[in-house]
Amino acid sequence: MTVGIGVIGTGMIGTSHIRRITDSLSGARITAVTDADLGVAKQVAEDLPHAEVFDSGQALIGSDRVDAVLVTSWGPTHEEFLLAAIAAGKPVFCEKPLATTAEACRRIIAAEVAAGRRLVQVGFMRRYDAAYRQLKAEIESGELGVPLIYYSAHRNPSVPSSYTREMAIVDTAVHDFDIARWLLGEELVAIRVVPAKPNSLGEGLQDPLLMIVETESGVLVNVETSVNIRYGYDIRGEAVGERGTATLERPARVPADWRERFTPAFDTELQEWIDTIASGAEPTGPSSWDGYAATVVCDAGVQSLDTLDRVPVVLGAKPALYERSAR
Repeated sequence: MTVGIGVIGTGMIGTSHIRRITDSLSGARITAVTDADLGVAKQVAEDLPHAEVFDSGQALIGSDRVDAVLVTSWGPTHEEFLLAAIAAGKPVFCEKPLATTAEACRRIIAAEVAAGRRLVQVGFMRRYDAAYRQLKAEIESGELGVPLIYYSAHRNPSVPSSYTREMAIVDTAVHDFDIARWLLGEELVAIRVVPAKPNSLGEGLQDPLLMIVETESGVLVNVETSVNIRYGYDIRGEAVGERGTATLERPARVPADWRERFTPAFDTELQEWIDTIASGAEPTGPSSWDGYAATVVCDAGVQSLDTLDRVPVVLGAKPALYERSAR
């Protein structure tokens, strides 16, 4: 089966995914595109012989030419398109965030639970990175003993002038929150954000930040974001257990940006999603619950950044639909 994929949002990440599906991956083709700027969508479609341009995401989702949906549009539009895809019974891959508010995330979860099966996968690509998968295997082997602390660093060479202090949490550290949940296999229950001495290269941005996050069992997750470090895009991780430590394998040299560091992970992520959809199975990657949990942690982090207090993370009961472990 060749999966017909409709893409909602043909900006940078959308066109990047279109290229990898068209040029690098197997089992799928782009059959539909749309964008808030239809001129951009039409331009992208010129290089896609099988793609039809739709004037709205809703129309694209309803098309018989679309077997599955890829949502790479502006974050506040995600809820609308995910709810429509769930109502249509079509698998949907959504780049983070799942939605921009916890309330919107809960509505998506409620719709999926009502449908009785998983249809949504969220784009937390680090789970598909070979180095992170190896680190998870080392933690789960038990050789380190019980994990006690996890260190996570997320360093960017620079960020645009539009980057705000909150984005260090909701756009940057969100990946660290998700990967910590996945590596440790438990929820995060509280967060405290501590601003460091400001980097003079940040032009007034409150950067770096240190975030001290607690898990259900008491593991401390220390997340550092430093987004004007200049020397490159540097992602680090280390699990400290009772009997040893395991460190995330790093590239031979520091990559220039996130594309260089995580392109193989993006490829694996989408190929595994396509293979799952083609087989008729439910998505096995990051779920709507994972997207919701990350959003709630981010909300608590932003509150802590404002107050400098420890802020609880309150998720509520996890629906049974999401108890099956994600890849």
